Amino acid sequence: MTKKDQYAHHFQKNKMIGLIFGETDFPKYIYQKIKKRKNFVIIDLTKNNFFKKKQKSFSVSIGQFGKIINILKQNKCKKVLFAGKVKKPNFSKLKLDFKGIYYISRLIKKSKKGDAAIIKEIISIFKKEGITTIDSTALTPEINLSKGNYSKFKPNKKDKFDIKKALNVLKKLNPYDHTQGAVSRDGLVILEKKEGTKKMLQKIHKKKNINNGVLVKFPKKKQDLRVDLPTVGFDTLKQCKASGVKGIVLKHKKNIFLDKKKSIRYANKNQIFILVI
Repeated sequence: MTKKDQYAHHFQKNKMIGLIFGETDFPKYIYQKIKKRKNFVIIDLTKNNFFKKKQKSFSVSIGQFGKIINILKQNKCKKVLFAGKVKKPNFSKLKLDFKGIYYISRLIKKSKKGDAAIIKEIISIFKKEGITTIDSTALTPEINLSKGNYSKFKPNKKDKFDIKKALNVLKKLNPYDHTQGAVSRDGLVILEKKEGTKKMLQKIHKKKNINNGVLVKFPKKKQDLRVDLPTVGFDTLKQCKASGVKGIVLKHKKNIFLDKKKSIRYANKNQIFILVI
């Protein structure tokens, strides 16, 4: 099935799709692509209700499962797509409805394992309600990268050592750990915290005007690959340059790459490699 066919398949016969949008630029990208269509509703979970003025958008608390499920069913949505980050909530401050109260103990229990476990539990709840979760890139297959080197520059022997070092550290993490990224440089591996890749890169300083080290962005081990794939883009490349990081490594078709053409031009201009393995 071609990318065009995949896209058409999920919009076949005007069947409704529920778009559950969190933070990051990925939901904005999806909306720009499909905004002219009419067969979708948005469940806006962003902190500042970014989509509140968009068509068929509903600003909802993550604890209002009854409201979310009713919106989806009233609009005949049998499929949902998650895009953007849905962070671990402060359970004591959540707005709960009846179904939220019913499910909250399950969420609190899963939250102890990390953000990925919370999302998996939400997907399980939707499934119980007869709602299927589809891949986050189902409507935007063009932003996945397959195996290959995407810039003019390739990793050297030292870079390959750094890549291996980062991958080994990521493999040893707790299965439900929130970490998706790591920077490996001079034998030292720095892990991404809950604040994300940007904050991690801001703490890394360029040494003596020399570019070295790599950023590796891989899915969490126990992550449901239908949601929350590692996301990079033009801003990530700029942050790498400012930090002196020499390249980015992603996993084959397990990534979201925004502003692809612009990013690759920037990587070529600044001697940064983009490798997918």
